[in-house]
Amino acid sequence: MVVAQADCPARRVPDGTHLTIPKDTFVTITQSLGGNYTLTYHGQMVRVDGTDAAALGLEAQELNFPPPADQRINEDQVWEALGTVYDPEIPVDLVNLGLIYAVDVDQSEQRVSIRMTLTAPGCGMGPVLVGDVERRVAKVPNVDYVAVSLVFDPPWSREMMSEEAQLETGMFF
Repeated sequence: MVVAQADCPARRVPDGTHLTIPKDTFVTITQSLGGNYTLTYHGQMVRVDGTDAAALGLEAQELNFPPPADQRINEDQVWEALGTVYDPEIPVDLVNLGLIYAVDVDQSEQRVSIRMTLTAPGCGMGPVLVGDVERRVAKVPNVDYVAVSLVFDPPWSREMMSEEAQLETGMFF
C-alpha cells in the first residue's frame, strides 16, 4: 500500500477511462510491470503510467529522447517508445509480442499513425493499451498527434512474437 504524494493521473481498467487519484489517498499496488503500475483504488482496478509514478512516491520512469536538430520525428525513437509499453498480463513489451503491425510518420503533420492488434479480439485491455501507446509515443520530440488503429487482420499468433519473447513466455516450440 502506498499513499499518493500528489494528484496522480490514472486510467480505469479495462475501459481506459481517465481519472485522478487525489493526493493523500491510500492505494494498493497489485502489479508493477514494464514501468507501469496496476492499483486498487476505491475498489476499482486502475493503471498508472510509470512516468507518473513519482506522484505515488515511487521512482518515475524517464523517457528522454534527444531532440533531432532538423525538427523531424525520429522513427527509431517512436519504436523505442513503443518498446516501453507492456501487455498488462504478459511480461513482454508490445513490439516483442508482435502486436505493432505498422508505424507511419507524417513529418509535415508531425503525426504518428500506428496499426496494432491485441492477442485476442475480445481482449478487454484494448483501451488501456491504446492509451499507453498514445501516451508514450507522444513523448517523442516533435510528435504533435498520435493515432492508433486497432486491427485484427491478420489475426495475432505466437509466431509474430520475437524468439526472445517466445522463450520468456514458454511459447517457443
